[in-house]
Amino acid sequence: MTLARLRMRLTLWYAATFVVILVLLGGGIFVAIGVQVSRRLDASLGAATAAIMRATGDWEAERAAHQTADAVEELRIPERDLYLFDAAGRPITPPHAEAWVTAAALAAGRDGRADATRAVAGQHAVRIHAERFVAPSGTPYLAVATAERPGIADQYAWLIGTFGAAALVALVLVAAGGFLLARHSTVPVERSMDQMRRFMADAAHELRTPITILRARTEVALGQPRDPAGDVAAFQAIGREAERLGGIVGDLLTLARADAGERTVAHESLYLDDIASQAVSAARALAERKGVSLVVGSFEESRIAGDAALVERLVLIVLDNAIKYTPPGGNVRLDVTARDGRRSVVVSDSGIGIPADQLPRIFERFYRGANARGQAEGAGLGLPIARWIADLHDARIGVASDATGTRVEIDFPPAV
Repeated sequence: MTLARLRMRLTLWYAATFVVILVLLGGGIFVAIGVQVSRRLDASLGAATAAIMRATGDWEAERAAHQTADAVEELRIPERDLYLFDAAGRPITPPHAEAWVTAAALAAGRDGRADATRAVAGQHAVRIHAERFVAPSGTPYLAVATAERPGIADQYAWLIGTFGAAALVALVLVAAGGFLLARHSTVPVERSMDQMRRFMADAAHELRTPITILRARTEVALGQPRDPAGDVAAFQAIGREAERLGGIVGDLLTLARADAGERTVAHESLYLDDIASQAVSAARALAERKGVSLVVGSFEESRIAGDAALVERLVLIVLDNAIKYTPPGGNVRLDVTARDGRRSVVVSDSGIGIPADQLPRIFERFYRGANARGQAEGAGLGLPIARWIADLHDARIGVASDATGTRVEIDFPPAV
């Protein structure tokens, strides 16, 4: 999948998620509004039947006084239809009622009260509320009130329109913001893919040389008459190239495991001076073969926490580089110090130095400056591995260099 398609998919996911949230939020709001409207309508109908009950008492008093006024008929509540029935379900006022109104009144006569909704085709639904009550005279009656149930779309059209417009604007903003966020979030992926491609190209380039040399030496050896001395020289040359190839492959495997986080790191109490002593012993043979003097200076007891094998490899990488890039007759010095709350290994040499413009890149994989390529063999993987080991131990590597040599300082935090 290309990064462009990945960004587009992420943007669509952001927009789709926002749409789902809007739908759920809008649906929840309008359900809540509908419930609230229904409750207010039922409360209004209950108040209307209560008004009928009060007016019925006045109506009975007027009948007893032979007056012509009708308190129930004079009762007017806007947008409400009011009915009064006797206990048998016969309408008193108004004198006629539809069958479904009468049915609700009879249900209230049986159960004490009744609520129902009647759907009318092409119109709003009608809500009805009926109650049984006893007038002051002791006569039972049935009070019924009806009203159209208002449509939410009609009553809250402005709210729906405002919500829809705001949702549309928000969707556009989320889509634009989602695209920018997707673009920003894929930058590390793009950078990682570029690094991977460069890493694979560099690895192929570094492996091609020893493989080509191995093949050429093998073909030459096979094409010559058998000669013990010549065969020994050919096998030695093949062995050196195989060793170099194995070292490159081993370093690549180490970095691959580092990237994958597969390397288990121990955090044990150890002494940096002991680790440095072991690294010096391992590097001394290389220094003698190169004709470089390897000197041990300050050697203070320095307790740290970490992985002994990895720390030794870190120190050995720095020593190996110092020896490789120091001309015969030069010197390499190692110091171990425990000062100012730091535990440090300092390796200084009288080598060829590193140009200032190349210092920022020395920890890049496969990077080797022009001077380094001409001075010694290597694949440019040692210092990246050293940086990885230092990061695992919260250590800092500082490099200073000029024409007189290079100084590498590795600062470890003290053991807690």
